[in-house]
Amino acid sequence: MNDSIQSPVKHWCEFEFISKTVKNPNIHIRGNYSYYSAYWDQGFERCVVRYLHEKPSTPDKPIDQLHIGNFVCFGAECVIMMGGNQLHRPDWLSTFPFDTRSFVPAGDTIIADGCWIGSRAMVMQGVKLGEGCVIATGSVVTKDVPAYAIVGGTPAQLIKYRFPIEQIEKLLALKLYDLNEKQILAMREVLQSDDIDALLEYVQLQSNNL
Repeated sequence: MNDSIQSPVKHWCEFEFISKTVKNPNIHIRGNYSYYSAYWDQGFERCVVRYLHEKPSTPDKPIDQLHIGNFVCFGAECVIMMGGNQLHRPDWLSTFPFDTRSFVPAGDTIIADGCWIGSRAMVMQGVKLGEGCVIATGSVVTKDVPAYAIVGGTPAQLIKYRFPIEQIEKLLALKLYDLNEKQILAMREVLQSDDIDALLEYVQLQSNNL
């Protein structure tokens, strides 16, 4: 991977490491390896994240925050909706935003480590995506997604889990993404398999050698 790419890009196979390009103080990125397959648009912050103010949140004017873990893969032209209810109140007589009294925050949006969000998928306000989950292409995610689940459709529904529940519990207990990036990159061979027991043995062996 070429980590020198800055947005915008012009070819579908190029990408940007978002920790190098995102400037918005309301976007919090953990680590250095989450990336956007930038397709031919103008990059992650401009095209993916919608309706997020660039001014910092204050007690008087709170702004929902976007938290992104490490090793997250964002597919081309996906969308993360922010901005609370965007001043539209379906419970009022008119949904037209006459003034800011109609604003309702949605809460922070959290995309945990190791997620994969497919091309043209949309993540709605205040949603929490669990570690290692997969969002199918073109899906609209309106509610929280469990760790290591695969969801798809409009609205997105559970398709299946990537691994048996007992193995997912082991993965979560391992706290893989709390390791430093060099440790994670060093175990790429075992990560490129479905052998969770081998991963657990590898991490245990490395811990014993420290």
